[in-house]
Amino acid sequence: MLEALGSLAAALWAALRPGTVLLGTAVFLFFADFLKRRRPKNFPPGPAGLPFVGNSLLMDLEKAHLKLQQFVKKYGNVFSLDLGTFPSVLISGLPLIKEALVHQGENFSNRPVMPLQEHIFNTKGLIMSSGHIWKEQRRFALTTLRNFGLGKKSLEERIQEEASYLIQMIGEENGKPFDPHFTINNAVSNIICSITFGERFDYQDDQFRELLRMLDEVLNLQTSMCCQLYNVFPRIMNFLPGPHQALFNNLEKLKMFVAKMIENHKRDWNPAEARDFIDAYLQEIEKHKGDAASSFHEENLIYSTLDLFLAGTETTSTALRWGLLYMALNPEIQEKVQAEIDRVLGQSQQPNMATRESLPYTNAVIHEVLRMGNIIPLNVPREVAVDTTLAGYHLPKGTLVATNLTALHRDPAEWATPDTFNPEHFLENGQFKKRESFLPFSIELKHILPITDFICKQIILFYTYSNPIINS
Repeated sequence: MLEALGSLAAALWAALRPGTVLLGTAVFLFFADFLKRRRPKNFPPGPAGLPFVGNSLLMDLEKAHLKLQQFVKKYGNVFSLDLGTFPSVLISGLPLIKEALVHQGENFSNRPVMPLQEHIFNTKGLIMSSGHIWKEQRRFALTTLRNFGLGKKSLEERIQEEASYLIQMIGEENGKPFDPHFTINNAVSNIICSITFGERFDYQDDQFRELLRMLDEVLNLQTSMCCQLYNVFPRIMNFLPGPHQALFNNLEKLKMFVAKMIENHKRDWNPAEARDFIDAYLQEIEKHKGDAASSFHEENLIYSTLDLFLAGTETTSTALRWGLLYMALNPEIQEKVQAEIDRVLGQSQQPNMATRESLPYTNAVIHEVLRMGNIIPLNVPREVAVDTTLAGYHLPKGTLVATNLTALHRDPAEWATPDTFNPEHFLENGQFKKRESFLPFSIELKHILPITDFICKQIILFYTYSNPIINS
């Protein structure tokens, strides 16, 4: 009997042609993808997607936020997109963003685990972790950053000192044209480095400049088509060359740099005295030894430190470069800022957060730079933690959610001249005016990492320092 069945199977296999097998396999895969991609009942509307790649080919990866505006006009403030095999929803408009991130914040508190991010961060650290790990790491980071300067005068002193180095470096250019990109990167990075590593790095330090170059390349590579395809076909892409491999190599080198800094700390570590973030984390690891449920271990230390290094460098540096550009393009606005700084601070007094109230026009200009600069157009993505209803639509657990900050900052109903650089958006009767629709780093609440406050203080003080020499 078994022999007969074996002979029948062999005969059937011999009768099948390779083309037939391939066609059958393709049909099966397409059918499986169709079943997986079927939208649940009452899911937000959106454009139809192609098998496997979804709506990825509809997107201009370099100007995705502008392409999305077309979808907002067609489908409304809540619509769906298929990014590869991941169902996702984009939320626009202040009321809905507040509903998701504030009123239903716990329901949208997770981070999506996409193949690219999983390969890079392994769901560890501060940015890409979720649940118990995220809560432990965030609570510790917040407390420690406060202890080493976040929200204290010492942070201002660190920024004031670094700003003076930056001005000196720019002054050495003797008024000749130069690219300020990596000089500003170095200055900004030194602030977070002084808190995490306990040291700053000289602008001529070739090794650190190379690390900053790799960091810059990492952020650019993430938007490449190869990196997006990695999220769709991770197993295949692992064997193929391309920008995604350069991304992985650069991040591995950055992790090795952080690991080396940790090893250096261990050599002269004093458990009774924490000099910086790494020392404080080593203390926490020691405190939780033997606790299997604890997330405090050296691997999380590496990822958390790297997260702080990445977040504490690029956002502020990018904002400052936008500020320089807008001042160069609007010399009449630059003159008003310069006149206000000269009148309030003069040429000798150091700017600090306390003087911000006395610089309403400069403060308005900084806010307008952040509005127009559009640094984080779609915010860091989130994932629905439990089945949720938003604007009458059903969002199943696991749905990826992005908030459309570009649309918010260019909404004609909120801004008089949404597409024009205009500091008057933040002024009323000559005084600075806060705007509820201004969310350059999302909504800063208990579930948002308060690195945003750190970033804003850096931008304000660095900008106030550097403005007098923009055109010198």
